[in-house]
Amino acid sequence: MKDFFGRSLSYARISVTDRCNYRCRYCMPEEGVEWIPHDKVLSYEDILYLLGILSDFGIKKIRFTGGEPLVRKGMVQFLREVVTSFPEFQIALTTNGSTLMRDSQLLAGIGLASINISLDTLDVEKFSAMTRGAALQSVLDGIDSLIPIVLHAKTKIKMNSVLMRGFNDGGMISQLADFAFKRGILLRFIEFMPFHSNFWSPDMFIPFSEALAQLNGGTSRWSEDEAEGKEGNKKNLSAGPARYYVNSATGQRIGVISAVSRHFCVTCNRLRVTSTGDIRPCLFDDAHVPTAEAIRDRDGGKMRELLQRAAEIKPESGDARKEKTRMYAIGG
Repeated sequence: MKDFFGRSLSYARISVTDRCNYRCRYCMPEEGVEWIPHDKVLSYEDILYLLGILSDFGIKKIRFTGGEPLVRKGMVQFLREVVTSFPEFQIALTTNGSTLMRDSQLLAGIGLASINISLDTLDVEKFSAMTRGAALQSVLDGIDSLIPIVLHAKTKIKMNSVLMRGFNDGGMISQLADFAFKRGILLRFIEFMPFHSNFWSPDMFIPFSEALAQLNGGTSRWSEDEAEGKEGNKKNLSAGPARYYVNSATGQRIGVISAVSRHFCVTCNRLRVTSTGDIRPCLFDDAHVPTAEAIRDRDGGKMRELLQRAAEIKPESGDARKEKTRMYAIGG
């Protein structure tokens, strides 16, 4: 499946729920949000049907997101069914890590391609303030319980950290890098993106070039990984938008997702599916194609029309500064 600009669409992010046990300040408003009624959210059976259609269209990678996907009852068992039913897919999961102590043993045996854990700081007080009350230690313990298990299962562990000036700049950037390096985790820094109702401001924005300069050794030790190139390049069409850098002294690799200062639209290969079945071709555009009715009717012909329509309306580029999107509503 290709869009009008010749990009092969091979990657789908599917939100399984809008619900989350955190209230992160850059994601949700302080007053919270009104949750989507359960009967409006795609059932697991609906998602399995959708996956069959996506497979027919050449999708190669599926990432499950939320909200927080692991707060949905039966999610781990569902992941196991997906991996068994669709061996042609790379299956990935994004989580805030809050339930890893509970779920790590089960997750390790599924055969996921990767698990991405969101962690922006190692400071207990800042973590609690940003998440509005969550406990950092439960996430750290969960990570340490997961790593030795998944190493045998060949599941990659990645850590995503959103860069925010005044929150995790300076020494914290190096601390996050050291934390990941010691555990064999691939760290990816994400530029803070403006979304509707979050507290983004130019003063809080840290470009990826500055983050590299703040890492141990500075920019002189970090160079772009030419062998890997961009995750979304033609060598690896199922991957994502990160650029990778290697430390010449330690060999550590980190990724940088620079959606604001150096956007990746030219290689964007993904579609997003909300928990209510809307297909969104672009993270920074409100345009979407509703598919819930066709999914629930198991109307394969209609679904193919709608998927093609989604590919057709995918814009050549998005604008991370328009502040249209509500991140919690689409799963990132």
